[in-house]
Amino acid sequence: MIPRDRLQQIIDRFEYLEARMAEGLSGDDFVAVGREYAELRPVVETLRAYQALTDEIAGAEAMLDDPELAEMAEAELAELRGRLPEMERAVKLALLPRDAADSRPAIVEIRPGTGGEEAALFAGDLLRMYQRYAESRGWRVEVLEEAQTELGGIKEVTARISGDSVFARLKFESGVHRVQRVPETESGGRIHTSAATVAVLPEAEDVDIRIDPNDLRVDTMRSSGSGGQHVNTTDSAVRITHLPTGIVVTSSEKSQHRNREIAMQVLKTRLFDMERQKADADRAQARATQVGSGDRSERIRTYNFPQGRMTDHRINLTLHALDKVMGGDLDEVIDALIEDAQARQLAEMGA
Repeated sequence: MIPRDRLQQIIDRFEYLEARMAEGLSGDDFVAVGREYAELRPVVETLRAYQALTDEIAGAEAMLDDPELAEMAEAELAELRGRLPEMERAVKLALLPRDAADSRPAIVEIRPGTGGEEAALFAGDLLRMYQRYAESRGWRVEVLEEAQTELGGIKEVTARISGDSVFARLKFESGVHRVQRVPETESGGRIHTSAATVAVLPEAEDVDIRIDPNDLRVDTMRSSGSGGQHVNTTDSAVRITHLPTGIVVTSSEKSQHRNREIAMQVLKTRLFDMERQKADADRAQARATQVGSGDRSERIRTYNFPQGRMTDHRINLTLHALDKVMGGDLDEVIDALIEDAQARQLAEMGA
């Protein structure tokens, strides 16, 4: 049995937050209390359901001493105790340590890898796949920076995706995505293998990263549209270089002020991600691999167009529904990755 006093402490905290919300908070207090309240609500719903079940079991056990009710109580106990293991597992899952960044928006960066123009076209396909997935979940996608090839492929793209639990669901997309198909540019009909890399970073908040202005070099340059056309007559594009790390971020919207805002946000996110990656590496030093560690050097998934299948190599999951996947139907594979990550956490905790 799971200790009730531990569960009650969490419920008490939730009820305290609920009372604070009813006070009519504003500003930073409202944001902080509201975020913790929203994160605890599904946890508390599970804990209350578990408490209700154990209370029913205790009540049925008390009825065993009554000869007239014992037979009915035994039948009821069999049903209630049969539900207990599943409910206990649900509680353990609800109590697993949460990634503090799970509720944040995500910065998604996609770049072609090996494969030339075909890799650039595939990078574009991946962008559209994530855009459609975001649309299906009611998320908002803002393309911050995009450079296209002459054939409509993508040299690189950076997008911000905001909504409910964005990073929690997209963080498993970080890695090398491999595609096997006959390129449109291939006249011989041969199957080519190419790849694109995806990086999913939790958006940094101002409290996460403090940047010394002396560590920055800010350059302005002429902004151009796709294909190098429509060159602006004013210098609006912004390039920011973080001198200590060598990270370079560019933004080329029409407004120079907006470009600086975007570039600084992406820079903070990359620096925040570097800190998270280092912390992950330090914690996982004794482990060879860890799902969700964000290792982007490893091939995570293969999209085989001739066979119409997608395989996620981390969990050995193959779906023969490639059209749906490329159309943004990613819930099945993402749910499986989350379940696998949770199972690993439970195993590490000895649960």
